[in-house]
Amino acid sequence: MLLIPCPWCGPRPELEFHHGGEAHIARPEDPSALSGTEWAAFLYHRGNPKGSHAERWRHQHGCGRFFNCVRDTVTDRIVVTYKPDEKRPA
Repeated sequence: MLLIPCPWCGPRPELEFHHGGEAHIARPEDPSALSGTEWAAFLYHRGNPKGSHAERWRHQHGCGRFFNCVRDTVTDRIVVTYKPDEKRPA
């Protein structure tokens, strides 16, 4: 079981969290200007890298807040977690 450090609550078991997909995805400023293909690409095409990957998580059974997490997809090791308004740490 993963121990995920919530930026507000501290380390908690992974069962308290819900994965929210890739982090730092900006919504288009004018979605109505996109073609169907472009909108589908925004909704469904995400990176699936091997190694370090920034993800969005929600502490569903805790504070209820969203946060970002850098996780190594090979080892499943949590590298760092940080608040949504913060930049990804180096």
